[in-house]
Amino acid sequence: MTDYVLESRCCGTQFEDGNWELECPNTRSSALIFARYKKKQLTVHEDLPGIYKFSDWLPINRILKGSGSPVTYKSEALAKHLGLTDLYITFNGYWKERGAAMLTGTFKECEAFSVCARVNNNAGRIMVVASAGNTARAFARVCSENKIPLLICIPDDCSNAMWFAEELDPCVKVIATERGSDYFDAIHLSNVVCELERFYPEGGAKNVARRDGMGTTVLSAVTTIGRIPDYYFQAVGSGTGAIAAWEANQRFIEDGRYGTNYMRLMVSQNKPFTPIYDAWKADSREMLLLDDDVARGQVEEICAKVLSNRKPPYPMKGGLYDALKATDGDVLLADNEEAFRAADLFEKLEGVDIEPAAAVATATLINAIEDNKVEKDATIMLNITGGGSKLFKAEHNIIYKKPDIIFSINAGKDEIFDKVNSLFGFK
Repeated sequence: MTDYVLESRCCGTQFEDGNWELECPNTRSSALIFARYKKKQLTVHEDLPGIYKFSDWLPINRILKGSGSPVTYKSEALAKHLGLTDLYITFNGYWKERGAAMLTGTFKECEAFSVCARVNNNAGRIMVVASAGNTARAFARVCSENKIPLLICIPDDCSNAMWFAEELDPCVKVIATERGSDYFDAIHLSNVVCELERFYPEGGAKNVARRDGMGTTVLSAVTTIGRIPDYYFQAVGSGTGAIAAWEANQRFIEDGRYGTNYMRLMVSQNKPFTPIYDAWKADSREMLLLDDDVARGQVEEICAKVLSNRKPPYPMKGGLYDALKATDGDVLLADNEEAFRAADLFEKLEGVDIEPAAAVATATLINAIEDNKVEKDATIMLNITGGGSKLFKAEHNIIYKKPDIIFSINAGKDEIFDKVNSLFGFK
């Protein structure tokens, strides 16, 4: 077991991780907790598989089978095209030529392999995960292969993201909210389910294992480059990955061997769904009001459906607002056409397909260079959060997992309780 304690951003209280802690035990303020590891200097354990080579900075007590790891390399073709001298790409996905072996094509596997290896006193209960697609696919694969009971809640519009090379184990079930609903509706459904005694929430951004799993992208980049980058580019829906990057950055500063700077977090959203951008540009810690139906309509328009969180961990202490402020960061935008062009350019120059969210991040990097927002000699980390899906699908017979139950967004608790209990054979 990794040696660490949990600490609250609200009061600095330190406490042991023994009961799937998601909040400070002393207060219920809107603040994240984080893991403080005993080992201040990171050792990369190359003898361990996948992300577990970064186990010094992961809150885990076991190693699960099947893990891949982020792969960082110095770009040549895309860097030359953009006139950059020090562009590093951290690739998360499937790309055998680069040694990338995330079989669901997304860095959400980093979350799943960390979360599912965390200390967990919920034996006999079922973990519940809400997702707009990629997280669902990653957790489904990890839990299926390691026989961990799981219930996934997704919007039915994202069902096409539930693709696999093998049938899922029966320990994994999928429920969905009706067509035209969005990620927020799936979160609501998951919260209702978690009122049942036999189920418990994975926790999302509040789960330290999720954030530190995502933070392995930065661990890969910094240990490969040999220093903390100047800029960090990533598309965000919740912003949890960017928070994780900031936290990893802080640990490297404490490590003392890689520099003392903060990466400027350059996070991006897919127009027209831009709630984080709107709040940031208004210099508001609080999210701005957004009509539910308007939001659902905007989500239908964007190509990167995974970037559709209406209630991100932006305002809370230690959340995205604080991360952007601390790093002098910014929120950027790209529309669908810009993302499509960026995806085509990346595949042409770097040699692999990328997911729409990664294309949004790439598009905003291109725009930032053209607008002189980034120095061309800066050390830049581009987090390609998903890629290689086209490659993987070409090499495998793909199976799609349809939802076991689809609920109306107006479904009552009794209906949800009865059908979910029945799905798992509970009375």
